[in-house]
Amino acid sequence: MKKFLLPLLFLFLFIFESLFIQFLPGNFLGHNRIFVPRFLFCAVLLLTIFIGRKPGMIYAAILGLVFDIVYIEIIGIYLFLFPFVTYLISKIMHVLQANLIVAFLVTLIGVGLLEFGVFAMDLLIHVTNLDILSFLNLRLYPTLMLNAVFLLIFIYPLKRFMEKYAILGRDE
Repeated sequence: MKKFLLPLLFLFLFIFESLFIQFLPGNFLGHNRIFVPRFLFCAVLLLTIFIGRKPGMIYAAILGLVFDIVYIEIIGIYLFLFPFVTYLISKIMHVLQANLIVAFLVTLIGVGLLEFGVFAMDLLIHVTNLDILSFLNLRLYPTLMLNAVFLLIFIYPLKRFMEKYAILGRDE
C-alpha cells in the first residue's frame, strides 16, 4: 500500500494545479499577469534531485503524457519537455550537492526551462503572438514567483516524504 503514496501525491498535485487556477483571481496582485502553477513538475524535479534520475524520468514521461492528454490539444509538447528538462536537471545535480537551497534554485531553473520550452513550441506552431519581453513580464516572472512561494512552503516536507519513499522502495 505504501508504494502507492508517491503516485497519489502526484495525482493530488495534478488536481490541485487545476483547482488552484480556478480559484486564483484574474488580476492577482493588481496586475493582469499569467501565473502558471507548476507544482507537479516541481515535485517531479525534487524526486529527480533527491531520489534519482531513473524514477524522475519515468514519472516525468508518464505525467507529461497525462498532462498532454488532459490539457493540451497536441500530444507531445509536455511528453517531450517534462523528461527533457528532468534529464537536464539530473545532469546539473551531478555537479551540485542536493541540499535544500540548491534544490530550490535548480527546481526554479527547471520551471523556467519548461516555460521557455512551452513558449518556444507555442511560438513555433503559432499558438501565441507574444514577443520575448512580453513573455518574460507577463508569464515567466509571475510563474517563477508563484512556484518559488510553493517551494518555500513545501520543499522540506516533499524532501522528507521522498526520502522516506526511497527508503520504503529499498526495503521492499
